[in-house]
Amino acid sequence: MAEAKWYVAHTYSGYENKVKADIEKTIANRHLEDQIFEVEVPTEDVTTIHDGSKREIKRKMLPGYVLVKMIMNDDTWYVVRNTRGVTGFVGPGSKPVPLTDEELEELGKPHKEVEIDLEVGDSVRITAGNFENSTGQVTLINNIDQTVTVNVDLFGRDTPVEVSFTDIEKV
Repeated sequence: MAEAKWYVAHTYSGYENKVKADIEKTIANRHLEDQIFEVEVPTEDVTTIHDGSKREIKRKMLPGYVLVKMIMNDDTWYVVRNTRGVTGFVGPGSKPVPLTDEELEELGKPHKEVEIDLEVGDSVRITAGNFENSTGQVTLINNIDQTVTVNVDLFGRDTPVEVSFTDIEKV
């Protein structure tokens, strides 16, 4: 199976969030969750001062562009390229070029996925956070976000808790 990489789709300026929503809707409708993994409009938090008052706003880092993490093939290329508001991919001609590791780091996207020696059903102990020293069973492993969902006993009921890979140890 091919590796998923980040590609940049060019959009009409101001339509980035609409394009993101349309691509995500198409992914769900066509059941492409196993080929197109993430769609993002990179933003940064900026403090602005206007008329003496401070405001926190989210500013687009790349106006007119949307990042898509996908396995490039004819189907995924067609879906993204033919989304309303998308004018094309970044790359020579019609051949999209994936972002390099350096470019991803500049955008705050870590490329390296952490491998963890866990499987669904394993027992773990949480080593940090609100549920420190709690033990539970792994129900979901998310390699992209580097988190694990653990069912811990809380007031006599199994409660799902999302924990970072670094905050658990296998029992």
